[in-house]
Amino acid sequence: MSGVASRLAELGIALPSVSAPAGAYVPAVVSGNLVYTAGQLPFVGGLLGQTGKVGVEADSGASAGSASLVSPSDAKGMAQIAALNALAAIQSVIGSLDRVTQVVKVTGFVASDPLFTGQPGVINGASEFLVDVFGAAGIHSRSAVGVAVLPLDSPVEVELIVSFE
Repeated sequence: MSGVASRLAELGIALPSVSAPAGAYVPAVVSGNLVYTAGQLPFVGGLLGQTGKVGVEADSGASAGSASLVSPSDAKGMAQIAALNALAAIQSVIGSLDRVTQVVKVTGFVASDPLFTGQPGVINGASEFLVDVFGAAGIHSRSAVGVAVLPLDSPVEVELIVSFE
């Protein structure tokens, strides 16, 4: 078992299969010594566990109109799942995650209730996970962006850029 595979096993996490693209694109592209992933949604077994916007009222159980609110803590877990899906896409184009030398950039999108400003905390789910998996090589630059809506009404979407040898 490879080093990254062993680390994922220690964390109790299995690398999923790569999800089929929802449009005219591929899950990951190699350019030089970099891999760029497409935006990854938090699919588990081909399904989104929750849909809707991330909002603070979700933690207290209140609802804002007809929109489904997702708690920031649930969304943080979904950011981790999206990052895991991005790792599967990376492995599909370079063969082994042990070839990753650095997570260079994480871009995270959070479908947000207009009053929600905790996007960085949500995307920490992806960032903390990548450091857990890769150690110092998982430390990266990042953007955490609030958006009105994401594909399939997903609460989060994550894309990665990694270097490899």
